[in-house]
Amino acid sequence: MILAEGGLGTKWAEIRPVLPSAAALALVGVAVSVGVTATAAHLLIGLEWRQALIIGAVVSSTDAAAVFSVLRKVPLPARVRGTLEAESGFNDAPVVILVVAFSTAGPVEHWYVLIGEILLELAIGAAIGLAVGWIGAWGLRHVALPASGLYPIAVMAIAVTAYAAGALAHGSGFLAVYLASMLLGNAKLPHWPATRGFAEGIGWLAQIGMFVLLGLLVTPHELGDDIVPALVVGLVLTMVARPLSVVLCLVPFRVPWQEQTLLSWAGLRGAVPIILATIPMVQGVDGSERIFNIVFLLVVVYTLVQGPTLPGLARLLRLGDSGAADLGVESAPLERLRGHLLSVTVPAGSRMHGVEVGELRLPAGSAVTLVVRDGRSFVPSPETMLRRGDELLVVATDPVRDAAERRLRAVARGGKLAGWLGADGGAEGSQAGR
Repeated sequence: MILAEGGLGTKWAEIRPVLPSAAALALVGVAVSVGVTATAAHLLIGLEWRQALIIGAVVSSTDAAAVFSVLRKVPLPARVRGTLEAESGFNDAPVVILVVAFSTAGPVEHWYVLIGEILLELAIGAAIGLAVGWIGAWGLRHVALPASGLYPIAVMAIAVTAYAAGALAHGSGFLAVYLASMLLGNAKLPHWPATRGFAEGIGWLAQIGMFVLLGLLVTPHELGDDIVPALVVGLVLTMVARPLSVVLCLVPFRVPWQEQTLLSWAGLRGAVPIILATIPMVQGVDGSERIFNIVFLLVVVYTLVQGPTLPGLARLLRLGDSGAADLGVESAPLERLRGHLLSVTVPAGSRMHGVEVGELRLPAGSAVTLVVRDGRSFVPSPETMLRRGDELLVVATDPVRDAAERRLRAVARGGKLAGWLGADGGAEGSQAGR
C-alpha cells in the first residue's frame, strides 16, 4: 500500500529525465552499499559474513517518505527531487530479493547466478506492473462505474492485483505495484482528486499499522548492547557506502557535485529497513534478533541526525532558495467555498441541442465552465453551440444553485425560448408565470 501510494504520486515528467541515473542508484548503488556496509560489519563488529550481508542489504534501501517529509519546505531542482523519488521507488525491489536470498539460502557459491535471478525477477515484475497498470488505466477511462466512490477502490485493487500477479509469476511484486501505480497516477483517471486522497489515507494507515507492529517487536532492555555496533554501521553507511555509491553511479551522468552531495546525505532510511529486518527472524537466521536491534537503532538515530540537517544542507549547497516557496495547487472542496459543481448531459431529443451557451441565461453566480464533447474537453465561449451528447460542467454558488438547475431544466424542455414559454416550455407555464 505504501509503494502504491508513492507510485500514484510520482510524476512521470519529473522522473523521465533522471530515469537512467535513478536506475543506476537502485541497482549498482545498492550493490556498492551492500558490499561496503557488509565488509565493515564483518571486520569492525565481528559479524559472520551471512549476518553482515543481511545487514548490508537491509539498510541499503532508502525511504522517499522520510526524505520528502523533511524537504517539503525546501524547493529543490527537479533533477534532485526526481532522482530521490525514483530511486526510493525502484530500490525496494532488488533489496527485498537480496534480503530473502541471504536469509533463506546457504553460502552463495556463484554470484553470477544470484545476479541473474535478481535481474530476471526485476524484469518479470516490471513487465507485469506495466501491463497491469496500462490495462487498468484503459479500463477505468473507458468503463463508467456506478458510483464515483468506486474509482479509488478500483485503483487500489489494481495495485494489489499487480503485486499478486508479480509474486505469482516469481517476479518482483514490489516493482510491479510501483510501476502499475505510477502508470495509473499519470493516466488522468476520472475522479482523480478523490482517488489521490483515498490513497494517501491508506498509505498513512499502513505506515501507522507498520510502526505499531514494529514497536511490538522491539525489546528495549536488549538494545543497550547493540548501540555501538549500530552507530558504527550507520557511520560507515552514511559517510562511506552511500557517498561512494552516489559518486560511482552519477559521475557518468555529469551530475554536479552539489547535487551528488545532497543525494549522498539524503539517503534516509525509514520503516522499510526495519520491516526487512524481520525477514531473517521469520527464517530463523542465527543472530537475527541482534540484526533487528542494530537496524532499528541505526534507522532511528541516523534519521534523527540527518533529517533536521537536510534543509540547511540544501540551502548551503544553494540547491534550495529560502525566499521561494512552491505554489500550493490542489482541488479545493466546493463545500468550503460555498459552491456546487453540476454535471449536465444533453440527451437525445433535448431542446438544449442547438442552444448557445450565452442563450442559457443562467443566473448571476453560475456559469458553464467546461464542455466535454466526443472525449475532448474545452472551455466554452458564449457563442459555443451545444450538441446532443455534450456534458456540461456548471459551477454555481450556494444561493443560486437551485435557480441554476431550474433554468437548465427549463431550457432542456423549452429551448432558447424557455424564458417566454415558462419552466415547462409550454403556454401553461407562461400563464403561471403571469
